[in-house]
Amino acid sequence: MSHVLLEIRNLTKHFPVTRGLVLQRTVGAVKAVDGVSYALGTGATLGLVGESGCGKSTTAKMILMLESPTSGSILFRGQDIHALAGTDLQDYRRGVQAVFQDPYSSLNPRLRVGRLITEPLVVNTDMSRAQIQERLRQLLDLVGLSPRAANLFPHEFSGGQRQRIAIARALALRPSLIILDEPVSALDVSIRAQIMNLLQDLQAEFGLSYLLIAHDLAAVLHLSTTIAVMYLGKIVETGSSEALRNKPLHPYTQALFSAALPAHPDDQRDEIIIAGEIPSPLNPPSGCRFHPRCPFAEPICAEAEPLLRTQASGHEVACHLYPEATAEVLHTAG
Repeated sequence: MSHVLLEIRNLTKHFPVTRGLVLQRTVGAVKAVDGVSYALGTGATLGLVGESGCGKSTTAKMILMLESPTSGSILFRGQDIHALAGTDLQDYRRGVQAVFQDPYSSLNPRLRVGRLITEPLVVNTDMSRAQIQERLRQLLDLVGLSPRAANLFPHEFSGGQRQRIAIARALALRPSLIILDEPVSALDVSIRAQIMNLLQDLQAEFGLSYLLIAHDLAAVLHLSTTIAVMYLGKIVETGSSEALRNKPLHPYTQALFSAALPAHPDDQRDEIIIAGEIPSPLNPPSGCRFHPRCPFAEPICAEAEPLLRTQASGHEVACHLYPEATAEVLHTAG
């Protein structure tokens, strides 16, 4: 088991909903993330999957300190990130970087690639110009781009090449954790495997940890050590990538994986169709939030919220279908 790098404890983010232009009053809250817990080990990849609106990206924004939690805590190497100040906070911001979905919009089109990649070094370090140029050369080489790329603008590159530039920028400050927010979904299918293989090679070389946020299950299964499945602000199942591929337990996970492409063309699987639309996080269903759409729902599912509990298989699942569940656990990816 690897050492825990990032730990999320009962993390919650509720966005207040107000009415009135002058005398505003709070009439409710969008429960974007509602009591999520997990841990990520050094050198491991945790894949966070679920339908749009389930809270994946909001979780990432809180880790990147772009949003503040309503409650709960985020620990990085055992320290609560919202208690950090001064050099400790600077170290955290350097140690956690992100690669976003769309390389067309995440790179400033007015800057040459060399400046885009080295800007974090100029702002956050006291490296000399010669040292920065040498680091730029190393970074371009790491992501498979030629030195002449430094003098070009982002629009002069393909989508896959732009994502390589974004990865080089994320690597500039030698982070220990990179948040990958849909890193290949905007790319052509033929390019996705190249970028995923590059990410795996960089992880092996530098011991990077990845938090992979995606709805593309093929990418998640390819890259992840452990997978956590989110539904309407809650984690409903976690387990190793192999275990969830072979035998997902939660009905929602089963439906997600049945819709994914099989690992082998000869594999046969029955697709499970999820009825209805995902409910509003402003007014989530009582009990298990998935019960209005679940083909196996029982009366208890509407009444009592299931806890995330460990099973004999090693999965953790929040579902009343598994009465043999034992104690509540916090799973560490890695």
